[in-house]
Amino acid sequence: MKRIVIVVVLVVLAGVAGIVARSAATRHELREFVSHNEESDVRQEIREKYELAPGAQVELLGLNGFVKIEASDTRTAEVYIERIGAGEEALKRRQIEVEATGNRLTIKSNKHEGGFFSRLFGSEAHENVTLKLPRQISLLTKGINGSVKVGELDGSVEVAGVNGRVEIASASGTASFSGVNGNITVALQRLDSEGISLKGINGNIELRLPENANASLEAKGMNGRVVSELPSVSIDEPKHGYYSAKIGNGGSAITAKGINGNIRLTSASKNSNPGLATGN
Repeated sequence: MKRIVIVVVLVVLAGVAGIVARSAATRHELREFVSHNEESDVRQEIREKYELAPGAQVELLGLNGFVKIEASDTRTAEVYIERIGAGEEALKRRQIEVEATGNRLTIKSNKHEGGFFSRLFGSEAHENVTLKLPRQISLLTKGINGSVKVGELDGSVEVAGVNGRVEIASASGTASFSGVNGNITVALQRLDSEGISLKGINGNIELRLPENANASLEAKGMNGRVVSELPSVSIDEPKHGYYSAKIGNGGSAITAKGINGNIRLTSASKNSNPGLATGN
């Protein structure tokens, strides 16, 4: 009987010790969270250079901040990332990974789970990304919480899940935009058979097309208008929210679906105002 009592007492003491330890850990975590939030912003810089082959793929994934890309006739990619967080803990909670080979450059975020209070109340760091890239690349941006501004590329672009304005000074081949919460301006120097795809855009769109372009546009679920400043363009609206247009002799497909805004067709060779249609 005495042995049973001793065992019960030991079990109770172990349980109490565990509760105290967990409570102490929670208090420490809470103090750590509070102390980090009292700190001023902490900044970190990443500077790297990589050699890229012509036609390389550049991927920007899951970034919390603006993206700015300059392009030139070079084979060197220069990466500059400024990270800002409310204390070291915020920077540790969100890491940035840069991976590079001759044919691919990837910049992506990687979250590290912290404690309960850090996850519940802790602020996230953000990063502003500035790149100087070779002109001959293909670009993919996905999951960007900020504006995206890109210079003159000689390659395709794919933009998905961006919360901010998107500006592409020049691209060639194909262009794909989906899930963008902001205005889009893109100039295409050349269209191929896959053309341009626009899906789920909450903003106005300006498509700057090459002179003598031959393309066919189909827009469904439009909460806005399709207008053109190009010659030799016929636009038809057979029913509300649906537009079709023949550009030149028709050809490369421009498809739009679920657009909450206007689509304006202008010339890529024209130094037009980046402001977009307002419905007039």
